[in-house]
Amino acid sequence: MMAQKRPAQLDSALVGPSIKYMAKVNTWLYKRTGGRIGGKWRIGAGLRKPVPTLLLEHRGRKSGKTFTAPLLYLVDGPDIVVVASQGGLPKNPQWFHNVVATPDVLVQIGSERRPVRAVVADEAERARLWPLLLELYADFENYQAWTEREIPIVVLKPR
Repeated sequence: MMAQKRPAQLDSALVGPSIKYMAKVNTWLYKRTGGRIGGKWRIGAGLRKPVPTLLLEHRGRKSGKTFTAPLLYLVDGPDIVVVASQGGLPKNPQWFHNVVATPDVLVQIGSERRPVRAVVADEAERARLWPLLLELYADFENYQAWTEREIPIVVLKPR
């Protein structure tokens, strides 16, 4: 798949707040239905090939508050892999900075919650995982093309 040109509307001041609002709605529905609603991403490439979604519970590095982020995920053996894409925006999402600061987090897949440790993939692991992630959700290629930052991959290891 060839990466698409960066959409001009991606730079709108409404994009960040919109993502935040949609994440809150998704999280609320997911928690109340055990993932029956909100457990599959059906937008963009996910329309043709729905992508599994989990909830990542993490602690704010400054506030100490608990936050929850709905994220697309890939199962890689005993590990779970998530991507700090934020739709190709110029900055990494807040959850990424939080899990780097406090890597012991919780994930919820369906109604099951489990403790994991977040580890940022190194270069070799990223090279192995990136094609698998593109197979899971082809739009990650566009997101990477739309930003100058290298989109981080985070591996959630059982603890």
